[in-house]
Amino acid sequence: MTAANGRVPVVLLHALSLDSSMWDAQREALERRGHPVVAPDQRGFGATALGDEPPSLDTVADDLARELDERGIERAVLVGVSMGGYAAMAFLRRHPGRALALALVSTRADADDEAARTAREGFVALMEDPVKGPAVIESTAPRLVGATTHAERPQVLARVRTAVAGASPASLAWAQRAIAARGDALDVLKATDIPAVVIVGEEDELISEADTRATVEALPRGRLVVVPGSGHLPPLETPEAIETELDALLAELDAFTTEVDPR
Repeated sequence: MTAANGRVPVVLLHALSLDSSMWDAQREALERRGHPVVAPDQRGFGATALGDEPPSLDTVADDLARELDERGIERAVLVGVSMGGYAAMAFLRRHPGRALALALVSTRADADDEAARTAREGFVALMEDPVKGPAVIESTAPRLVGATTHAERPQVLARVRTAVAGASPASLAWAQRAIAARGDALDVLKATDIPAVVIVGEEDELISEADTRATVEALPRGRLVVVPGSGHLPPLETPEAIETELDALLAELDAFTTEVDPR
C-alpha cells in the first residue's frame, strides 16, 4: 500500500479520557478517499479492556504493533492527539521503520519533570478517591477545549464532558501513570526522517508554545500548524482543519515517496 495509489493506511490514536470515536469525522473523510483506517481504543477505553500489565506507553505501542500485524499492515501513517501522540512516539522507538508519516496533535516530546510527575500522581490519588474522584474528573473536561468552543460549540463541550465522566477511574489512573513514566522522545524524533506535522490549537491551555517549538525543531521534516479557534482537541473542535492538514500530510508523503523511489 503506497501513498501514490491512495491506499496508504492511517492510524488514529485518541486522547486521554476519550476513545476512538473522537476520530469519527476524520475516519470517514479518510475512508472516502480510499485509505484503510486503524483507530484503536487504547487499553481501558472504549471497547478495550485494561488488562493486568503495569502502566507503560511501551505496552500501548506494542498493542498497536500487534493490531497492525493482525491486519497485515507493515507500515502506516501515525496520527496521535495528546496521549495518542505519546503513544505514537513510543511506537516510533519500539517499532522503528514502520511509520510512513507522522502527525502529532496537542502533544509534546519531552518527559515530565519531577514537578509534573508529582502533579500527575496527586491527580491520580484524587481520581481514585471515591468521594473526591468524580468532581476532580469532571473538572478536567472544560480545560480540554478552547474558549471558542466554550462560546460557540456547546455540543462539543457536552460530548467531552460525557466522555470524561464515563471513563473508568482505573483506566484514567493507568494512563496517567504511563504518561508520567514516559521518557524524552526528542532523540527518536530527530531520527524520524519522514514527512511530519505538529499541530496545536491556538487556545490550548495544556501544551505550551515552547513545548510545541521543541517538538517541531526535533523533526527533520517537521512543520508547525496552529489551528485558530481550537483548544486541546482539534479533531473534535475544528474537524475540517484537521482533515485539511491530514490531506496535506498525505500529499507530502506522496511527494516524498516519489523523491526516494522515483520509479
